[in-house]
Amino acid sequence: MHILTASGVLLGTMALLALIDNNPVACLLWLGAAMMVDGFDGTLARKYEVKAVLPNFDGSTLDMVIDYLTWAFIPALFIYYFIELPPNSSLLAVFIILLSSMFCFCNTNMKSQDNYFVGFPAAWNIVAAYFYILDFPPLLTFATIIFLAILTVTRMKFLHPFRVRLFMPLNIAVTLVWCVCATSLILSSPEHAAWALWGWGLASVYFIGMCLWRTAQEWFD
Repeated sequence: MHILTASGVLLGTMALLALIDNNPVACLLWLGAAMMVDGFDGTLARKYEVKAVLPNFDGSTLDMVIDYLTWAFIPALFIYYFIELPPNSSLLAVFIILLSSMFCFCNTNMKSQDNYFVGFPAAWNIVAAYFYILDFPPLLTFATIIFLAILTVTRMKFLHPFRVRLFMPLNIAVTLVWCVCATSLILSSPEHAAWALWGWGLASVYFIGMCLWRTAQEWFD
């Protein structure tokens, strides 16, 4: 299972090479492949008790290193090169993403007891896909980056579809729908894939609703 986790660095390298080759579509697809590997490798490692087989190899550290590369560092560069931002703000946006992501990955209270992420989980690869597909106005894009960076240090809960046990089959199913629709939109356009835009939008609403619902539970406890 560690080999599966380690394959994320290869996928990240392919994403970085696509970025260098000025190919945003390929970059996002490689990042998407890395995201899917990251979604399943931990589940498989726990199922087969890899930690007991290789007690001196820290799979969590390996996972964190690759996650920072594929969830934060490369997506930040993607946003710098391919997403329109207000004049003279692109480098600042990259700094905001990378620094806030460091706090996320170093936070020992990153997950709640029921496996929700606490604070925005530095999912900048997903954010980059939204920016690319929806083509926000530059000022809105920059404001969104600042807003999500601030959410990193809040107690807001974010769904981990492969770890949260409540509604897990539905969470995974919606995640797969989101991935299929997002891939279709990246490869074409919202005008040519209206069905994907609807599916992607509904899946997004589901995830936002789950996050708000779980966060609101603590408000009323």
